[in-house]
Amino acid sequence: MTRRIALLALTVLLPTYAVAQPAVFIVRHAERADAGTTPVAGADPNLSDAGVARARSLAAMLKDAGITAIFITQYKRTQQTAAPLAAALGLTPVTIPSDDTAGLVAKVKASPGNVLVVGHSNSVPAVIKGLGVDAPVVVAESEFDNLFIVSRGEKPSIVRLHYR
Repeated sequence: MTRRIALLALTVLLPTYAVAQPAVFIVRHAERADAGTTPVAGADPNLSDAGVARARSLAAMLKDAGITAIFITQYKRTQQTAAPLAAALGLTPVTIPSDDTAGLVAKVKASPGNVLVVGHSNSVPAVIKGLGVDAPVVVAESEFDNLFIVSRGEKPSIVRLHYR
């Protein structure tokens, strides 16, 4: 009996630790060199100087965030946005076709730990919705500074930040 009481006391008195939910960091690619004005369908411009600076800023901000995987599309602008962080962490980004949101969401859900998704103005809201966030999200064509953080718990939640 004394043993049971001691065991119960230890169980109650020992601190319990909350298990942190993995997070998904989601950004739109940084600024394009053509400022989005290229009329040719399927154009694949590099990042502008401002975009390169933003990509470096993203890397500096997320280098200690415990990112274990990075997902990008086939376009140079997502690849170049993710490149500084991938290099700093020694990760090889996983390329998912830009029109395969369902496949991307499935890969993100299957990835342990924190992940980064670099998408586009039209795919970022779809990815967030696919991760179970009910609140609608809109990313304007002129916005490159959004950083969405989605917790991957039973009831996902979202935080929207801005970065330079």
